[in-house]
Amino acid sequence: MRQSDKRWATVVLAAVLLSSAGAQAKEWSSVKIATEGSYEPWNLTLPGGKLGGFEPELMAVLCQRMALKCDIQVQNWDGMIASLNAGKFDVLMDAIVITDERKQVMAFSQPYARTPASFAAMDASLLPGTPGKAGELSLGTDPAQIKPAIEALRKALDGKTIGIASGTVYTPFIDQYFKDVATVREYSTSADAILDLTAQRIDVVFDDVTFLNATMDKPDNKGLVYTGPEIAGPIWGEGEALGFRQADTDLKARFDAALKDAIADGTVKRLSEKWFKVDLTP
Repeated sequence: MRQSDKRWATVVLAAVLLSSAGAQAKEWSSVKIATEGSYEPWNLTLPGGKLGGFEPELMAVLCQRMALKCDIQVQNWDGMIASLNAGKFDVLMDAIVITDERKQVMAFSQPYARTPASFAAMDASLLPGTPGKAGELSLGTDPAQIKPAIEALRKALDGKTIGIASGTVYTPFIDQYFKDVATVREYSTSADAILDLTAQRIDVVFDDVTFLNATMDKPDNKGLVYTGPEIAGPIWGEGEALGFRQADTDLKARFDAALKDAIADGTVKRLSEKWFKVDLTP
């Protein structure tokens, strides 16, 4: 889901400097983990301040199996990658999609989920196509193939206003393929975009279907519906994964092994169905 283009140059520089400084072997008995704590149902802050959601519950299982003491802290997304490479955190856990661009500044665990995205509006007939999995549109990474595949969506959104959370993996897609026909309004959080949509200040939002499903379940959002096809495929990268400093290969290896076991024994499937109502195991 996540990416911060505005700070990308700074993050790249920080990663290069840290890498050039060299890495020393470390005995990992405890790790500090950053999460946003507000991207439901991946991660959320419960009454009283406790963190819940798919990722914190999965992390509790992984840390127990690795005999690691895990300290999960809330961190705004905009500063998350920079904080990782500065040494404030050891692991990032925030529905982060693996992309080639991000691999330049951080390392990833094996993916533990793979999710599609969709448009949502207050009017299901706003966009053509069958909403949900039944009408899924799978997109690759070739712009020459993407644009004709979404031309009907572009025509329907001509003159409309699209809300998108800033710095997500979906933001460049909306900017590249819809900014010439629609007004694109970026928000600091996905929840802020939903507020403007329900207040009818914008026409449509684009986001991860797991976030949208959770949002639609809330009483205040009863009028919110999917419109147009679900969009999936390689365009969104390899899936969601944990983020690490590139030098911490030993820590990454431990998490990879724990994730492999959690996928093999059905733990990831069980937690996915609990929080997403569907199995998103990659």
